[in-house]
Amino acid sequence: MRKAEIKRKTNETDISLLLNVDGKGEYKIDTGIGFLNHMLELFTKHGGFDLEISCKGDVEVDFHHSAEDIAICLGQAFDEALGDKAGIFRYGSFLLPMDEALALVALDFSGRSYLSLDLNVKNEKVGGFDTELLEEFLQAFAREARLTLHVKQLAGTNTHHIFEAVFKGLARAISAAVKIDEKNKDKIPSTKGVL
Repeated sequence: MRKAEIKRKTNETDISLLLNVDGKGEYKIDTGIGFLNHMLELFTKHGGFDLEISCKGDVEVDFHHSAEDIAICLGQAFDEALGDKAGIFRYGSFLLPMDEALALVALDFSGRSYLSLDLNVKNEKVGGFDTELLEEFLQAFAREARLTLHVKQLAGTNTHHIFEAVFKGLARAISAAVKIDEKNKDKIPSTKGVL
């Protein structure tokens, strides 16, 4: 089983996270941020991962530290759980509709961190969550997962729907990328021989 346990304690957050890449979509998530809980629950269910997160953060200041540090831990968990990435398909993409919103997510577990985020969000907050924090979350996640990540909004006006399309699309794209390619299950998916 591809699993990881990450603990991170700073002056701003105290996080414990358990990830099972080969799970059943089960979750127990308490980030201290209602909207982020909802997005991570969707992410877990649609990715078919098992995920437990507990975060005690300085949410009385704002949600920035908690959101970024959770993303750091989640990225580290995927990186640790996937190990040398032998046998994975490596690439994944998904075009996800959520009512009027449509998001394209494409990614590569390349070992090289990169984020391209192209959204047109008009609201500053959704469910109390600062919309600018999505970029911080995805940047930290891509960096720690050592992942090339492209996210593009193709349609949508409702911020909640747009974010939901992004998180569900991310989950489905990761799920496709981390699946084991039975023809190459012992091989690193790179001509370099390492990712």
